[in-house]
Amino acid sequence: MENKIWENIQKIKDQSPLVHNITNYVVMNNSANALLACGASPIMAHAKEEIEQMVSICSATILNIGTLDNNSVESMILAMQYSKKYGKPTILDPVGVGATTYRKESAEKIIKAGIPTIIRANASEIIALSGIKSTSKGVDSTATSDESYAPALELARKLGCTVSVSGEIDIVVSGNNVAYIYNGDKMMEKVTGMGCSLSAIHGAMIAVCKDEFLATISAVALMGVCGEIAAKNSDGSGSLQINILDKLYNLTKEEFIKTLKIEIKKI
Repeated sequence: MENKIWENIQKIKDQSPLVHNITNYVVMNNSANALLACGASPIMAHAKEEIEQMVSICSATILNIGTLDNNSVESMILAMQYSKKYGKPTILDPVGVGATTYRKESAEKIIKAGIPTIIRANASEIIALSGIKSTSKGVDSTATSDESYAPALELARKLGCTVSVSGEIDIVVSGNNVAYIYNGDKMMEKVTGMGCSLSAIHGAMIAVCKDEFLATISAVALMGVCGEIAAKNSDGSGSLQINILDKLYNLTKEEFIKTLKIEIKKI
């Protein structure tokens, strides 16, 4: 499995897929730099007038509801519809979905327009999106990833998609498979946009690997390994952010295989 994941990491660098992002204003620069560092080509395009063309020329689309307004919701709904039309994969990052009614209703409208290929979120967001009452501290999770396993499984089976849960232990649920990735570092929680950057990398991975489960665990493993290695050479969250970008850019196969800690089970 480690070699298959590494092959996907290399495919991004070799193919440089064009990844469309309708994302939030706080993390736009972070997500674009993360995509560039791992070898993909980002484009940030929100205007509804160009959504169809963008979806048609890009390899994948990321929808991130972090800084919602009615215009961005309309663009995301269109992106879902056109992705379905053109057979393109989508990643939904329902940032803070449990914080307000507006966010929850908006996420439901986006999903109704077309089922995402992958939903990538933290534990509280997955719990809220599954319909279970949940609380969050703004956009931050107040639940642990192990608490989200059952809701993630329910959501994956209900929608027929892959669910990627970020936390102290990352969990990926798809079909009859579940993966646990034990990489990363606690300090990553202190850098804004880590999860959003990870969602963007999911888009790059699904662009080069059509196996949704393998693509998702590849994205999670890449970010987790890079974060874990980078944290060892960081004095704080500022240097960590830079060091993660550097490691996404210059990660070696030897470092990756040595650091990766993953467990895959049948459900």
